[in-house]
Amino acid sequence: MATRKTLMTILAIGGIGAALAACGGGRSGDTTAASTAADADTSLSGSIVIDGSSTVAPLATLTAERFKSTAPNVNVTVGTSGTGGGIEKFCNGETDVATASRAIKDEEKAICDEKQVTFKELLVANDGIALVANKENTWATCLTTDQLAIIWGPDSKATSWKDVDPSFPDEALKLYGPGTDSGTFDFFTKAINGEEGASRTDYSPSEDDNVTIKGVEGEKGGLGYFGLSYYEQNKDKLSLVQVDGGSGCVAPDVTTVQDGTYAPLSRPLYMYIADAAAKRPEVAAFANFYVENEPTLTVDSLFVPLSTEQAATMKAEAEALAG
Repeated sequence: MATRKTLMTILAIGGIGAALAACGGGRSGDTTAASTAADADTSLSGSIVIDGSSTVAPLATLTAERFKSTAPNVNVTVGTSGTGGGIEKFCNGETDVATASRAIKDEEKAICDEKQVTFKELLVANDGIALVANKENTWATCLTTDQLAIIWGPDSKATSWKDVDPSFPDEALKLYGPGTDSGTFDFFTKAINGEEGASRTDYSPSEDDNVTIKGVEGEKGGLGYFGLSYYEQNKDKLSLVQVDGGSGCVAPDVTTVQDGTYAPLSRPLYMYIADAAAKRPEVAAFANFYVENEPTLTVDSLFVPLSTEQAATMKAEAEALAG
């Protein structure tokens, strides 16, 4: 079973723990450019199958594309079955890597144990869940967590924006969001409603965040949520809603996600790598490539990079693991 320390096994490959120590919030240096400029390793071949979180998919896809320039004979595929769906496939031995927008659950670990699938947990980036509204929405520029619970609670009767706040217009409330296999759904429902999976069901769910984008974009009273990177890619179509977790209205960005002031909707993102897969040179090289180039990969795919503190902790744990 994976533990926090077992992550360091991957980070220690090729001395990358030391390289990561120089990284963190506000870090600089384009190591990806240096890596891709190096001679391609044609001795590596085979395929790597990745599936899971739609939130992490842009990061995994960009990593796969850039890794391809260093290992042209390795084919990397990235699927988006959702965090839960991806971990299920992973524990069934159908994939090499599972991407997740939440930590693996105890019951999922138990299934992996039953199937004798052991793995390493790799913290890959930070993210904030973005709340998005229609461009014509001029009233809900900031919502409190209490108002979000009124909207998304499992017993919610809110059908109009006026039901959320008497000062809001009597505009029909049209909700869009991830499906129940999504780690974003799990995280959001626990953060807002106090229980993972506790949510009203009369909304339009999809594992494809582009469906949420189109839905909110097409409804004046539309509201949805997904990973921050999807908003960054579609900010011309949607309005970002700030969140008041009790200390005032805060918008998600690099600073507020890293320091946790975008509360309670900041979170880490993960990749889980099967031990059996990691024994293959191409998979070990892929993991090595990601960790060496994390600062550039996270920024270029519009995610929040690991903070200095996170990087320092990983370096210390890697050194302790190495004895």
